[in-house]
Amino acid sequence: MPEPFTPPSIVVGIDGSRGAVRAALWAIDEAVSRDIPLRLVYAIHPPGPDPVDPQEEARLLAGAESAVRSAADAVEATGRQVKLEVEILQGRPIATLVEASRVAAMICVGEVGLKHFDADRIGSTATALVTAAHCPVTIVRGEDRVAGPEPGWIVVELDESPDSAAVLQFGVAEARLRGAPLRVLGSWQSRYTDVHDSHAVSDGNRMVRAQLDRRLSHWKNQYPDLDARPVAIHGSVLNYLAKHAGSIQLVVVGARNARGIEELLGPTGSAALHNTDCSVLVVDRQRLL
Repeated sequence: MPEPFTPPSIVVGIDGSRGAVRAALWAIDEAVSRDIPLRLVYAIHPPGPDPVDPQEEARLLAGAESAVRSAADAVEATGRQVKLEVEILQGRPIATLVEASRVAAMICVGEVGLKHFDADRIGSTATALVTAAHCPVTIVRGEDRVAGPEPGWIVVELDESPDSAAVLQFGVAEARLRGAPLRVLGSWQSRYTDVHDSHAVSDGNRMVRAQLDRRLSHWKNQYPDLDARPVAIHGSVLNYLAKHAGSIQLVVVGARNARGIEELLGPTGSAALHNTDCSVLVVDRQRLL
């Protein structure tokens, strides 16, 4: 007998942290735009290898119920018409989210929540999740503060990987969903002899912008109201993101862009983008097929 069909959902990892609640709030637009459920998932995993006694088991369950209730209350308080589901499962949080990603349209987790998921630093934990998940993954950064008058940019980092077309498509969709400007980045490195040659740098930037413009032309023609601009970066993308972090709400990067992921989610990126609203969405073309 075939297995029953499980409809896709936007899955949010809940762990009792404020970061997880922010991830749930961020994910509302994703669920509403697709008309699919927003699914809040909490994984109970005892801290030690030994079986827990009934009293400890009850305490863990009560903590899980409180965490998902708080997140659900925050979602419901927005007044948005979103289909809300909650689920408490047994297992390691990362493994539980990876399993949930098999039928998810997207996994969303909070930056702070990732630190609770694993004693290790956020970089390796986030990388483990985005590498193993079967759908796009968003690491939601941000604090509880009043949003500015203008929506933050959606930034897409393009490279030569097979994911790049899907990354750009996802970035366009996010910009339209959130009514935000789109900035498409292309980075390049000059030869050692050209590092201090301003003409060589200008020529390199011009060539990269022209390439990005060609890739953007289809989307500009399809959506004339889309505010999309190419940005050529000579050197590190992270330096650009850190400089403009106050204007950015989301960075979209391909799962096969190992350098970009390490920059954004590793120790250097976590330090540079800490206390900003610069969330990260990782897209894999194969997982969208």
